[in-house]
Amino acid sequence: MTLTLAAQVALIAAGVIFLWALLLGVWKFAQIMRSPTGHAHVYVDIAHRAALMYSFATAMLAVFVQFSAWSTVVNVVALAIVVYFFVTAVASYCLHGALRDTDNQMHPTSPMMTAGMVALIIGEVGGSAVIIAGFIVEQSHTWS
Repeated sequence: MTLTLAAQVALIAAGVIFLWALLLGVWKFAQIMRSPTGHAHVYVDIAHRAALMYSFATAMLAVFVQFSAWSTVVNVVALAIVVYFFVTAVASYCLHGALRDTDNQMHPTSPMMTAGMVALIIGEVGGSAVIIAGFIVEQSHTWS
């Protein structure tokens, strides 16, 4: 079986995010070893775990786009939106981990932060919903 372009893009993204997660694990371990309390900065820990989860979520999306009723363009655009927000979330956690500037990026909140979170919610949930709907539509043809 040949993978669709969307599935190829998803699996490459999943692999890159997974490698990023592994490197974040090294950073986390280094912080744990140097810390008198034996803990990494909270956002280094969050970045590591989020990247691991997002890599597997992206791999799961690869299956959905492989067996989707939607066009390549629809699948790749929806996937790109979801992966963009996955990557920017991990990048923001890395930034806070490197700067050690907060233990809660949501406080104090701002209109810009709220707008960013609304965009993230719409992008991740909406893009994933489009992808999953394409999978369901394609599979529903076999339910007769």
